Amino acid sequence: MSVFFSTFSKTSFSFVGTLAKWRLRCLFLLCMICLPLANSYAKLVDDLTSGQYVLFIRHAQAPGYSDPAGYQLDQCATQRNLDEFGRKQSQLIGQWLSREGVTKAHVMSSPWCRCIDTAKLLDKGMVHITPEIGSFFNEMDQAKSQTIRLEKLIQNKLKVQPHTPMIFVSHHVNIEAYTNKVINQGDMLLVKVSPDGKYLSHQIYPSPK
Repeated sequence: MSVFFSTFSKTSFSFVGTLAKWRLRCLFLLCMICLPLANSYAKLVDDLTSGQYVLFIRHAQAPGYSDPAGYQLDQCATQRNLDEFGRKQSQLIGQWLSREGVTKAHVMSSPWCRCIDTAKLLDKGMVHITPEIGSFFNEMDQAKSQTIRLEKLIQNKLKVQPHTPMIFVSHHVNIEAYTNKVINQGDMLLVKVSPDGKYLSHQIYPSPK
């Protein structure tokens, strides 16, 4: 009988030891999976509150090419606008930003309705209409001068609010002129800037699905 209990005891302790090792391995794997997510979370928030980065978002999906002839900025019905997918896409971007730790921001938008709607649907606070990031698609000769104004805007904003995330919702021509990077509708660019607001480098974040 003593031999039986001795064997049973050894078997039980062996089982408990194996179970404990299995749990430790599972915990280790879980930590390895979660660590990159935590780093991503911390990195975006830290960058956007460091006074050295801003976030550009190209407006969400708006079918068509350019705006109809005779469009008016104060009449959304005369412009290209977000479709149903574009509105949902804007909300998904806002939700993704929240998961990354960006719950509030200083949000600036081009005066075009598709940008304003994108910016509002992010749900990150008041949207400030900003002519410096308005489209110059029909006046491409304005690219250089408007980019200079954008650089000055970034410089001034980061001086006043260096630890507030800055989000610019704009158009592909503006973003390309500033960063030399073409992005799709709804994509984001985390841009590192110099103290005088000039572009230094970027990291792209595709529009969340």
